[in-house]
Amino acid sequence: MPFSIEYGSDNGFIMQDSILIIYNGKIADEALLLSEYLKEIGIVSKIKASDKKEKGCIFLSKGIGADSVESYKLLSRRDEIVVLAPSRYGILHGIQSIRQLFIREYKGVGSQLPAFEINDTPKFRWRGMLLDCSRHFMDKEFVKRYIDLLALHKMNRLHWHLTDDQGWRIEIKKYPLLTQKGAWRKDGKGGKYGGFYSQDDIREIVAYAGRRGVMIVPEIEMPGHAQAALAAYPQHSCTAGPFDVETEWGVFKEIYCAGNDSTYTFIENILSEVIALFPSPYIHIGGDEVPKYRWEKCPKCQKRIKEQRLVDGNGLQSYFIGRINSFLKTKGKQLIGWDEIMEGGLVEGAIVQSWRGFDAAQKAAKSGHATIVSPTSHAYFDYGLNEIDLQKVYEFDPIPKGLSKKEKKLVLGAECNMWSERAPQEKIDSKVFPRILAMSEVLWSNPKKKNFVDFKDRVSKHYSILDKLGVNYGMENIPVSIATKAADDKLLVELQNRDSSLTAEYSFGKSVWKTYSKPFEITEKDSLKVRFRRGQKEIDFSINQLLNPHLGVGKRIWQNYKISEQYTADIIDGKRGSNNFKDGNWQGTFGYDVNVVIDLGKMTDVKALGAGFLQYNNAWIFFPKKVDFLVSTDGKNYISVGQAFTKIDARDKREMTQEFSIAVNRKIRYINVKGYSIGRCPDWHDAAGSPSWIFMDEIWVEGKKEK
Repeated sequence: MPFSIEYGSDNGFIMQDSILIIYNGKIADEALLLSEYLKEIGIVSKIKASDKKEKGCIFLSKGIGADSVESYKLLSRRDEIVVLAPSRYGILHGIQSIRQLFIREYKGVGSQLPAFEINDTPKFRWRGMLLDCSRHFMDKEFVKRYIDLLALHKMNRLHWHLTDDQGWRIEIKKYPLLTQKGAWRKDGKGGKYGGFYSQDDIREIVAYAGRRGVMIVPEIEMPGHAQAALAAYPQHSCTAGPFDVETEWGVFKEIYCAGNDSTYTFIENILSEVIALFPSPYIHIGGDEVPKYRWEKCPKCQKRIKEQRLVDGNGLQSYFIGRINSFLKTKGKQLIGWDEIMEGGLVEGAIVQSWRGFDAAQKAAKSGHATIVSPTSHAYFDYGLNEIDLQKVYEFDPIPKGLSKKEKKLVLGAECNMWSERAPQEKIDSKVFPRILAMSEVLWSNPKKKNFVDFKDRVSKHYSILDKLGVNYGMENIPVSIATKAADDKLLVELQNRDSSLTAEYSFGKSVWKTYSKPFEITEKDSLKVRFRRGQKEIDFSINQLLNPHLGVGKRIWQNYKISEQYTADIIDGKRGSNNFKDGNWQGTFGYDVNVVIDLGKMTDVKALGAGFLQYNNAWIFFPKKVDFLVSTDGKNYISVGQAFTKIDARDKREMTQEFSIAVNRKIRYINVKGYSIGRCPDWHDAAGSPSWIFMDEIWVEGKKEK
């Protein structure tokens, strides 16, 4: 939505199959770019420099005053389209608006635009997307395509994640093993997977982005997420290896040695080549998820802590980042890091990218540091629609609460993050689109004009543009929500429709497919499958939800521990979780035991009790070491009716679920379930010493069947 738009009473510009582009000012290349865009649509154009307009032309004029360097004015009249802007960036935004209009409206000679005047300026100056090409390598042409899609939607930053545990993607001539070895990992089939960008590739991509007004900010991870680099040069670790490039997802304890001066020389040499390739004034150094286990055991790192009078590993991380920051300053670059760089003290001049909520962004701004906001709650596009749908993104406000007017100016903007652990290149489109449309508007448009109904209507019209550009966009949201309600020992299931254009069909267990029309009851544990049609066309999207009727559904519940803001599922709704802890059915707690009390409302014959848990140790999620089940008739005096344990080794790397259950066979009213965390991640774990997670999907209460 532009800052302002006024429609004229007359007809606007009439499109022809040949158009003259006239430019005024040093914007010859921008005029050529517009010509290339028009050619893609099927319109031939001629270009000339002049300060005078001609009938039927598109006139681009740089140097006209406006609110900011990215502002522009766009006019559509019967005989001309005019773009006025103070800089090439404003001109480029006006060109992208023309491009959108022409892609959507051009049906051949005589196609007509309405008459209008747009005055437009962005809300935030940092409007970005992170593209993770480390976990999954992405072709050079694919990266260029995304730069063009970002420019089309007036996003001006590509945060390019180029190194991680699973792959090193940028050629460094001084250290050839980084790409010879670090760019490739075992694929599990006897082969290898990976790839990298040569320095010539990088220059080509950077130039392509710069021409479109998109700044590329490279991210070179340190001191953690470094196993691919250490597989190539293990001498810069605390143990000297050997290591392989990581094949699993997660957080790993092999990090750069902060006590070895050669480590800093190694990183500075790498950064010198990176800086020569990227004109961006910013270098992102990551700094997130750094297990301190190796540092705690490393004599060199412990010596460094003592010599520098540091308190602990957090202080050592701040020292590490401080040294890199000092080096970047000598090169005229500003450091950006994830919010963990605040732990141990924030280095001078650093920009904080806040991902674990809004708190770090608020603290950074209040301490006088600029910040970029990209919280998991709204900006992680690798997450499913059950967690972040189109409306959730549209509701995002990057400015944390509690900031003064001066502090708000330190919020540069935001990014949507496309991490690729489970999203190779072919899945990126359906993850990013249409959600990036909401992000682009959040970061550009006047927040006082936010209107989701109006936005959705404009999105529906925008799909024709994406279709013509070959964007394989996904869904706006999950088309139905599955609502459950207790009905004695049955479960009443309702499919609440979120998209009236779709027809839902369902099948429970082995039943035949039915068109959904009203709520239905189920009496046994089984899977509900839902599929969708738009007219006669079946949509490539389905839902598979395991349902579990039981006596505890919907009863009163007390939970005496801190529940993560990210994982807040109801644990007595009859909906069971899958092996994916992000499926919306899991409740998580980080560093706490589980302690739940349920009131059944009356004395009830109970046959058995159980609770479902998940383990995925790469994400620091473990089964509880034991689960206690206690019961009471009065809510005051509890007796234990049994304990349940897991037989699964905590070292097992699979994503798996398990039911912890016991027989009861008595009348009770109150239930107390206690699940005991394994504590901190064990010494053998890559995040050794870090707090661990417990994930629970349901506490179920099985009643005695009447004879």
